[in-house]
Amino acid sequence: MWYYEKKLQYPVKVSNCNPRLAKYLIEQYGGADGELAAALRYLNQRYSIPDKVIGLLTDIGTEEFAHLEMIATMVYKLTKDATPEQMKEAGLGAHYANHDNALFYQNAAGDPWTATYIQAKGDPIADLYEDIAAEEKARATYQWIINMSDDPDLNDGLAFLREREIVHSLRFREAVEILKEERDKKQFF
Repeated sequence: MWYYEKKLQYPVKVSNCNPRLAKYLIEQYGGADGELAAALRYLNQRYSIPDKVIGLLTDIGTEEFAHLEMIATMVYKLTKDATPEQMKEAGLGAHYANHDNALFYQNAAGDPWTATYIQAKGDPIADLYEDIAAEEKARATYQWIINMSDDPDLNDGLAFLREREIVHSLRFREAVEILKEERDKKQFF
Protein backbone atom coordinates (compact mmCIF):
# COMPACT_ATOMS: atom_id res chain seq x y z
CA MET A 1 0.00 0.00 0.00
CA TRP A 2 2.87 2.40 0.75
CA TYR A 3 6.27 2.88 -0.72
CA TYR A 4 8.69 3.80 2.03
CA GLU A 5 11.73 5.83 1.11
CA LYS A 6 14.32 5.56 3.85
CA LYS A 7 14.67 9.31 4.19
CA LEU A 8 12.72 11.99 5.98
CA GLN A 9 10.18 14.10 4.11
CA TYR A 10 12.38 17.12 4.89
CA PRO A 11 15.91 17.13 6.33
CA VAL A 12 16.13 17.49 10.10
CA LYS A 13 19.11 19.35 11.52
CA VAL A 14 19.76 20.38 15.09
CA SER A 15 22.53 22.77 16.15
CA ASN A 16 23.11 21.37 19.64
CA CYS A 17 21.79 19.28 22.49
CA ASN A 18 18.74 21.03 23.97
CA PRO A 19 16.47 18.84 26.13
CA ARG A 20 14.33 21.82 27.18
CA LEU A 21 13.38 22.44 23.54
CA ALA A 22 12.77 18.70 23.14
CA LYS A 23 10.34 18.88 26.08
CA TYR A 24 8.28 21.49 24.24
CA LEU A 25 8.55 19.72 20.90
CA ILE A 26 7.24 16.44 22.36
CA GLU A 27 3.83 18.17 22.29
CA GLN A 28 3.78 17.58 18.53
CA TYR A 29 4.69 13.93 19.04
CA GLY A 30 2.08 12.82 21.56
CA GLY A 31 -0.09 15.85 22.30
CA ALA A 32 -3.75 16.36 21.48
CA ASP A 33 -2.97 18.35 18.34
CA GLY A 34 0.22 16.49 17.47
CA GLU A 35 1.12 14.41 14.48
CA LEU A 36 0.09 11.00 15.87
CA ALA A 37 -3.40 12.20 16.77
CA ALA A 38 -3.78 13.86 13.36
CA ALA A 39 -2.68 10.79 11.41
CA LEU A 40 -4.99 8.48 13.32
CA ARG A 41 -7.90 10.96 13.17
CA TYR A 42 -7.78 11.35 9.40
CA LEU A 43 -7.23 7.70 8.63
CA ASN A 44 -10.13 6.80 10.92
CA GLN A 45 -12.50 9.44 9.51
CA ARG A 46 -11.95 8.30 5.94
CA TYR A 47 -14.29 5.36 6.50
CA SER A 48 -17.32 7.63 6.95
CA ILE A 49 -16.49 10.33 4.40
CA PRO A 50 -17.87 10.58 0.83
CA ASP A 51 -15.77 9.11 -1.95
CA LYS A 52 -15.14 12.57 -3.42
CA VAL A 53 -12.77 13.47 -0.57
CA ILE A 54 -11.68 10.10 0.85
CA GLY A 55 -8.34 10.30 -0.96
CA LEU A 56 -7.58 13.62 0.69
CA LEU A 57 -7.90 12.11 4.18
CA THR A 58 -5.74 9.16 3.15
CA ASP A 59 -3.05 11.41 1.67
CA ILE A 60 -2.91 13.82 4.58
CA GLY A 61 -3.20 11.06 7.18
CA THR A 62 -0.21 9.23 5.77
CA GLU A 63 1.77 12.47 5.44
CA GLU A 64 1.17 13.09 9.14
CA PHE A 65 3.08 9.86 9.84
CA ALA A 66 6.00 11.34 7.90
CA HIS A 67 5.75 14.41 10.13
CA LEU A 68 5.69 12.19 13.22
CA GLU A 69 8.94 10.66 12.00
CA MET A 70 10.47 14.13 11.63
CA ILE A 71 9.40 15.12 15.16
CA ALA A 72 10.82 11.88 16.56
CA THR A 73 14.12 12.60 14.82
CA MET A 74 14.17 16.16 16.16
CA VAL A 75 13.50 15.06 19.74
CA TYR A 76 16.08 12.28 19.44
CA LYS A 77 18.73 14.68 18.16
CA LEU A 78 17.92 17.25 20.86
CA THR A 79 18.32 14.68 23.67
CA LYS A 80 20.73 11.99 22.45
CA ASP A 81 23.77 13.56 24.14
CA ALA A 82 21.92 14.90 27.19
CA THR A 83 23.11 13.86 30.61
CA PRO A 84 20.62 12.79 33.27
CA GLU A 85 21.25 16.14 34.99
CA GLN A 86 20.42 18.06 31.79
CA MET A 87 17.23 16.04 31.38
CA LYS A 88 16.28 16.85 34.97
CA GLU A 89 17.05 20.56 34.54
CA ALA A 90 14.89 20.60 31.40
CA GLY A 91 11.90 19.23 33.31
CA LEU A 92 12.34 15.77 31.84
CA GLY A 93 13.55 14.04 35.00
CA ALA A 94 10.41 11.91 35.33
CA HIS A 95 10.60 11.04 31.65
CA TYR A 96 14.24 10.00 32.05
CA ALA A 97 13.40 7.90 35.12
CA ASN A 98 10.71 6.03 33.16
CA HIS A 99 12.11 5.93 29.62
CA ASP A 100 15.76 7.07 29.62
CA ASN A 101 16.08 9.04 26.35
CA ALA A 102 13.51 6.88 24.54
CA LEU A 103 10.56 8.56 22.88
CA PHE A 104 7.19 8.12 24.53
CA TYR A 105 3.82 9.33 23.28
CA GLN A 106 3.07 12.16 25.69
CA ASN A 107 2.47 15.88 25.57
CA ALA A 108 4.81 18.62 26.79
CA ALA A 109 3.32 18.38 30.30
CA GLY A 110 4.15 14.66 30.44
CA ASP A 111 0.56 13.41 30.10
CA PRO A 112 0.40 10.21 28.03
CA TRP A 113 -1.27 10.17 24.63
CA THR A 114 -4.90 9.07 24.71
CA ALA A 115 -7.41 7.97 22.08
CA THR A 116 -9.75 10.72 23.32
CA TYR A 117 -7.63 13.06 21.16
CA ILE A 118 -9.15 11.48 18.05
CA GLN A 119 -12.48 12.95 17.01
CA ALA A 120 -14.93 11.40 14.56
CA LYS A 121 -18.54 12.54 14.47
CA GLY A 122 -19.59 10.68 11.33
CA ASP A 123 -20.90 13.86 9.72
CA PRO A 124 -18.40 14.63 6.93
CA ILE A 125 -18.65 18.41 7.17
CA ALA A 126 -18.41 18.39 10.99
CA ASP A 127 -15.39 16.08 10.78
CA LEU A 128 -13.67 18.28 8.21
CA TYR A 129 -14.20 21.37 10.36
CA GLU A 130 -12.63 19.41 13.23
CA ASP A 131 -9.71 18.64 10.92
CA ILE A 132 -9.33 22.30 9.94
CA ALA A 133 -9.24 23.25 13.62
CA ALA A 134 -6.66 20.52 14.34
CA GLU A 135 -4.40 21.77 11.55
CA GLU A 136 -4.68 25.38 12.72
CA LYS A 137 -3.89 24.38 16.31
CA ALA A 138 -0.85 22.41 15.13
CA ARG A 139 0.26 25.40 13.03
CA ALA A 140 0.00 27.66 16.06
CA THR A 141 1.94 25.20 18.24
CA TYR A 142 4.74 25.00 15.68
CA GLN A 143 4.92 28.79 15.61
CA TRP A 144 5.09 29.01 19.40
CA ILE A 145 7.88 26.42 19.50
CA ILE A 146 9.77 28.39 16.84
CA ASN A 147 9.28 31.51 18.97
CA MET A 148 10.96 29.75 21.93
CA SER A 149 13.79 28.24 19.89
CA ASP A 150 17.18 29.79 19.25
CA ASP A 151 18.23 26.94 16.93
CA PRO A 152 18.09 28.10 13.28
CA ASP A 153 18.70 24.57 11.98
CA LEU A 154 15.80 23.14 13.96
CA ASN A 155 13.60 26.13 13.10
CA ASP A 156 14.04 25.36 9.41
CA GLY A 157 12.41 21.94 9.86
CA LEU A 158 9.74 23.37 12.17
CA ALA A 159 8.91 26.06 9.59
CA PHE A 160 8.48 23.33 6.97
CA LEU A 161 6.07 21.47 9.25
CA ARG A 162 4.19 24.69 10.07
CA GLU A 163 3.72 25.39 6.36
CA ARG A 164 2.43 21.87 5.73
CA GLU A 165 -0.22 22.45 8.43
CA ILE A 166 -1.37 25.52 6.47
CA VAL A 167 -1.56 23.50 3.26
CA HIS A 168 -3.55 20.76 4.99
CA SER A 169 -5.97 23.31 6.44
CA LEU A 170 -6.52 24.81 2.98
CA ARG A 171 -7.12 21.38 1.45
CA PHE A 172 -9.66 20.51 4.15
CA ARG A 173 -11.41 23.84 3.51
CA GLU A 174 -11.64 22.93 -0.18
CA ALA A 175 -13.12 19.56 0.76
CA VAL A 176 -15.78 21.26 2.91
CA GLU A 177 -16.82 23.38 -0.07
CA ILE A 178 -17.02 20.31 -2.32
CA LEU A 179 -19.24 18.53 0.19
CA LYS A 180 -21.41 21.61 0.78
CA GLU A 181 -22.05 21.89 -2.96
CA GLU A 182 -22.98 18.23 -3.06
CA ARG A 183 -25.24 18.57 0.00
CA ASP A 184 -27.03 21.64 -1.41
CA LYS A 185 -27.79 20.12 -4.82
CA LYS A 186 -31.45 19.50 -5.43
CA GLN A 187 -32.37 15.87 -5.19
CA PHE A 188 -34.65 14.50 -7.90
CA PHE A 189 -36.32 11.16 -7.48
